[in-house]
Amino acid sequence: MEDVRRTTAWVASHASHVKVDSSELERVVDSIDGSIPKVEWDFEGIHYLDNGPLTVQYLFVLDALNFCFWPDKDLSYDHLALGLKTALQNDKSALDADRLQSYNEMRIGLSKMLGPQLRELLNWPRPLPLEEERVRLLHEVGRELERSFKGEAANIVKSCGNSAVTLVALVAHHFPGFRDHSLYKGHQVFLYKRAQIFAADLWGAFKGQGYGRFYDMSSITIFADYIVPAVLRQLGVLKYSSALSNSIDSKDEIAPGSEEEVEIRACSVHAVEKMRELIEAKFRKQVLSVEMDLWLWSCGVQNPSLQHHRTLSIYY
Repeated sequence: MEDVRRTTAWVASHASHVKVDSSELERVVDSIDGSIPKVEWDFEGIHYLDNGPLTVQYLFVLDALNFCFWPDKDLSYDHLALGLKTALQNDKSALDADRLQSYNEMRIGLSKMLGPQLRELLNWPRPLPLEEERVRLLHEVGRELERSFKGEAANIVKSCGNSAVTLVALVAHHFPGFRDHSLYKGHQVFLYKRAQIFAADLWGAFKGQGYGRFYDMSSITIFADYIVPAVLRQLGVLKYSSALSNSIDSKDEIAPGSEEEVEIRACSVHAVEKMRELIEAKFRKQVLSVEMDLWLWSCGVQNPSLQHHRTLSIYY
């Protein structure tokens, strides 16, 4: 995760369209007296939880599909989490590795069945954004779980030695769909939103015990999506150029891998790292970036008028 911190800091120091406002950052930290409001991981009660390996399987599939909801104004992360939860409650084998691969086989044999099968799994009535990419990633997850981990995501976790950093590396190594990085002004930038959130979801779901026990959770950064940057912008911590502000407020799409998109995400990571460091230095409190992310994200999802950037991406 030091690669994430190092490369996002480099972007922040060379950014043309996004600026981290240090004075506003300090103001926000002071306004909460260095105490991050406590937000429970499953505060909405939308996740499947049985305290066992099936929860791990559920979280891994959930995080494989956790991206790009905004093109459908009625679709959100909650629908994905609840849809998979209901599927498992109705059929405990719904997310088995061989079943995940079968969605892709339907695509090969009868392409018109591709969308409806995935929608049925998630209990969603119409085509999903980036639907074919979602099916491709389901197949990738099922195939690699079967090939390298005896079909169970729990075996990935057992292989990481209670290290969240090792878990992220394992996931990114075995599952290309989790390799969230970009090129920016000739430099590679690492973000790993969905791989990191898998570790965080395990930590939250299992309350730091069992499959969620990691000795290095402090190494995990925030998960650069489109909600947290919008909250940071609203707080004044992120300042956008007038052209970028106009694009976002006009709901124009921003190309994946563009300077603007990389800066929005990288500067969000860097800003929260600076907030965390300031809380530690000024208030002598140790705060996890994961806790800060959950607080900021929960603020964002409860504000339907929040203006966020729009990028078609499988990474967030």
